[in-house]
Amino acid sequence: MSIKSGFVALIGRPNAGKSTLLNALLDTKVAIVSNKPQTTRNVIRGIYTDDQAQIIFLDTPGIHKPKHQLGRSMNKESLTSITDVDLVYYIVDASVSFGPGEQFVLDQIKRSNMPAFLLLNKIDQLTKEKLIETLLQWQQRHEFKEIIPISAYKKDNLEKLMEVTKSYMKDTLQYYPADQISDYPTEFLVSEIIREKVLQTTEQEIPHSVAVMVEKMERDASGLWIDAVIFVERDSQKGIVIGKGGLLLKEVIQRATKDLKELLASNVHLDIFVRVEKDWRNRKRQLVSLGYEHKD
Repeated sequence: MSIKSGFVALIGRPNAGKSTLLNALLDTKVAIVSNKPQTTRNVIRGIYTDDQAQIIFLDTPGIHKPKHQLGRSMNKESLTSITDVDLVYYIVDASVSFGPGEQFVLDQIKRSNMPAFLLLNKIDQLTKEKLIETLLQWQQRHEFKEIIPISAYKKDNLEKLMEVTKSYMKDTLQYYPADQISDYPTEFLVSEIIREKVLQTTEQEIPHSVAVMVEKMERDASGLWIDAVIFVERDSQKGIVIGKGGLLLKEVIQRATKDLKELLASNVHLDIFVRVEKDWRNRKRQLVSLGYEHKD
């Protein structure tokens, strides 16, 4: 059956609201969200399908100045995704002043020559006058196909965004079944939900030094049994993640179990262990095993 289909890359700086937008467009949780920069580490594919179109959204890691091999791999994933899509959503936090980091992302979009929408996000934090001023400034920086102010968090103007996006899609075959919302294995989704809960319950340097791997997942009559490992880089971080008397880890397990029950529509039995892997963000073998880098 012929349908309008295409791929759309979500590009922007850390905390621009890319993952919040993806979840809002799909009206379900596909990408994890926190207020910590660089929450998204992989390209997350979310699939939107209705009677008119199927759009495959690629939520990419925030483009930033990397301090580790992990950061360099994340930037590479984001910039590569621009070159092989039908449309780019360039998502900007409109409440933050334009700076060198934003200029770098804009330069990459210009260099790609891909059709791009500028999405000015978080407009709920701006006065009408400030929004008009910001719009005028951005109009002078690049000739975007469309400039659309939105609030991903409040879902403002998203219907218009989807309507305009569909007009840029091509008549072709449907890529995925209509009821599929992501093409990642369940293990990946589970590990991301657990990592989200760690991000939401810890502070300081912990969020950036944490990775999660699902070691075992089995189903029986009572539900899904999951064993997962949280990796940190130092013994002191292990103590923080576990918490006094194991309280913080218990909270992570409780929060993750609740979300996983809803996401997987199943009873979930979750066990999590914390393990120290020194300097894993700079070790290629670890990055490959955790899915953050591909084998050469």
